[in-house]
Amino acid sequence: MVTGGKQMDGFIDLFSEIIKEEGMPAQCLHAKKTTLPDYFRPEKDWDFLVVAGGQLIATVEFKSQVGPSFGNNFNNRVEEALGNATDLNTAFREGAFRTSSRPWVGYLMLLEDHEKSLSLVRSKEPHFEVFPEFSDTSYADRYNIFCTRLVRERLYDASCLLLTPQENTKGVYSEPNPELSFFNFVTSLQGRIRTAVKRLQKPQ
Repeated sequence: MVTGGKQMDGFIDLFSEIIKEEGMPAQCLHAKKTTLPDYFRPEKDWDFLVVAGGQLIATVEFKSQVGPSFGNNFNNRVEEALGNATDLNTAFREGAFRTSSRPWVGYLMLLEDHEKSLSLVRSKEPHFEVFPEFSDTSYADRYNIFCTRLVRERLYDASCLLLTPQENTKGVYSEPNPELSFFNFVTSLQGRIRTAVKRLQKPQ
């Protein structure tokens, strides 16, 4: 299984090839020197950027989580993703990427297909009840809700949730929600890249 850090480079290589096939030059793709200015802090390093013609075209975060401790890591991933999107979108609004249209922002989560990620988790409700959709859910269910809402709340343009076992040598994975499928994620990104390539090729 791909578990994080440098081990997510396979996704970066795959997306690089997909984007180049749409006509975007290789020198516009960045897996290093991915620092962007933020609004609530000076800067943040993203996992992957597309920058062309002095414009920020797209940025993607590739995240993963394996067991056995899913609880704390889930909360950390949620807080991180919300903060990153809020910071980037506010920085764009305030003119940090001048001449750029609003960049395409994507979030891909690779979750271990594990007994503990699929088991129901009791919610803590010492004072108030959680929203009913979170009751009697697993961490996989909660990631599903979370990734769906990232897009519906327009914090990210697309999100993808993949589940795969830890010992996975054959590329086996599942997609718990068609809305968060790899195909939808890639198709959304391809559309933005095609638009950007056409705009960059247009005579000035």
